[in-house]
Amino acid sequence: MAHLLGAEALHLEYPTRVVFDSVTLGVNEGDRIGVVGRNGDGKSSLLGMLSGRIQADSGRVTRRGGVQIGVLDQADTLDDAETVGGAIVGERPEHEWAGDPKVRDVISGLVPDLLWETRIGTLSGGQRRRVALAALLVGEWDIVALDEPTNHLDVEGITWLARHLSTRWAKNAGGLLVVTHDRWFLDEVATTTWEVHDGIVEPFEGGYAAYVLQRVERDRVAAAAEAKRQNLLKKELAWLRRGPPARTSKPKFRIEAANQLIQDVPPLRDRVELARLAVARLGKDVVDLLDASVSFDGREVLGDIEWRIAPGERTAILGANGAGKSTLLGLIAGSIEPSSGKVLHGKTVKVGVLDQQFGELGEIADQRVREVLERHKTSYAVEGRELTPSQLLERLGFAREHLSARVSELSGGQKRRLQLLLMLLSEPNVAILDEPTNDVDTDMLAAMEDLLDSWPGTLIVVSHDRYFVERTTDQQYAIINGRLRHLPGGVDEYLRLTQAAAFEPPAGRPGPPPDSSQARRSGADERAARKELGATERRLERIAERISGIHATMATYDQSDYEGLCRLNDELGDAKAELEALEARWFELSELFD
Repeated sequence: MAHLLGAEALHLEYPTRVVFDSVTLGVNEGDRIGVVGRNGDGKSSLLGMLSGRIQADSGRVTRRGGVQIGVLDQADTLDDAETVGGAIVGERPEHEWAGDPKVRDVISGLVPDLLWETRIGTLSGGQRRRVALAALLVGEWDIVALDEPTNHLDVEGITWLARHLSTRWAKNAGGLLVVTHDRWFLDEVATTTWEVHDGIVEPFEGGYAAYVLQRVERDRVAAAAEAKRQNLLKKELAWLRRGPPARTSKPKFRIEAANQLIQDVPPLRDRVELARLAVARLGKDVVDLLDASVSFDGREVLGDIEWRIAPGERTAILGANGAGKSTLLGLIAGSIEPSSGKVLHGKTVKVGVLDQQFGELGEIADQRVREVLERHKTSYAVEGRELTPSQLLERLGFAREHLSARVSELSGGQKRRLQLLLMLLSEPNVAILDEPTNDVDTDMLAAMEDLLDSWPGTLIVVSHDRYFVERTTDQQYAIINGRLRHLPGGVDEYLRLTQAAAFEPPAGRPGPPPDSSQARRSGADERAARKELGATERRLERIAERISGIHATMATYDQSDYEGLCRLNDELGDAKAELEALEARWFELSELFD
């Protein structure tokens, strides 16, 4: 692969700290690089130096002759007075950009519903992000650098962008650099991962999943090396006290494969125990939404919502920007009254809300973090251990020195950690998380997920972070056209439904007239559908029995037979995938007879 860009011995220093010290790296043709690291460790500064927007204190950045770099900033830099069309294609004649398949693909994928003459200043945050992405992706670049491209995008937008970048760079000889906290997006797009930490940039092969495995192995080797060093120091101390030691054999250390590091890790959550604890805290009645609807200014936002939320339920709500997800959360929390229908709360329900705007932190902005924590309970149980609020905050990646900072001085990520902690310390038994992954780095997300794994209550999550949704919840619902719909097939089913809806004619605009065979379902068609429904139900029963049999075999299988276990695990994965597909088909067929 030809070399596009290189950095040699880069040193960057701010008044309070050294950000990078002698960093050397390069970008070649075909590279798709994901950049990860904690908030504040220098990811955006690294992109700035490589793109020429930030001048390093020493070292140099070199480019191959003629290499052009396109950059998407994390901050919104669009001109409010500009139109959508002007921001994306500028002054290019319509026949020129309309005849370019790449430009048409970007426009149809990112801004299909925006009018070309709409002013940027009237758009929402998600729409502005889509316009900024489109303006960059229609250009011709040798290297594209994206700083948090998924910010403000919904699940559909993130999925389209991942597919577009992967396809484009499979054909393109250029380079791609992406700074993002969206781990699913990283796995879909990146073939190499750079971790920024402690003033260095450490490369790993593969996307996020491969990076995690390699990082675990790296940390384990480092811990073993430190243990060995400590052991040598103890021997040195003993020699100093007792004289020359007896001869000892050198310790031997065998490095095992990364997947062996996780083979003994227990399941993420003990669902039975958490459900039992949730019932004990909540009783059987949590929140019932009974034919609930919400309208604003005569426009119905949500309609006919029928949902009985169970104790211990862990649910994600999906939907496009503006679909009504936050309105649904308000109904559940009791902050919004239904226009019709009922919302019933159990007598013991205590709701905790993590909102997007840090609302509750405004009242304590001038107080120090330590003072805020001192007013709450003195301990919190996590996996059987009692932790103080300070220890819990440190577990969430909060540095001890920041305990003396005022709340108003905290960064967005630090405020999010404090906000989550205060919600948990209030001891709710129903937790509502509205976009909890905003402003949060990958390490913090892992710590947040780990904490939620042992939380014994009902969890309702709204997030566009697919990895977080699938990691923390057990079921998913979607708001589509103002109605709540269960998704047995999870996020994949939601994307199929929204893609199918994109080809349906808008309300009030008739589609092509059906022919006589499509106008109504014939008796033969109905019998065939019922026959398929019955066959699908029987196949579901058989595949469920097969999955149970595989689980039973794995429970008694010889753990030393690694290849056999891998084969069983592959069979289990195939069976589960078949089960999901059958459930989705059963749902489609059953709707025909509702």
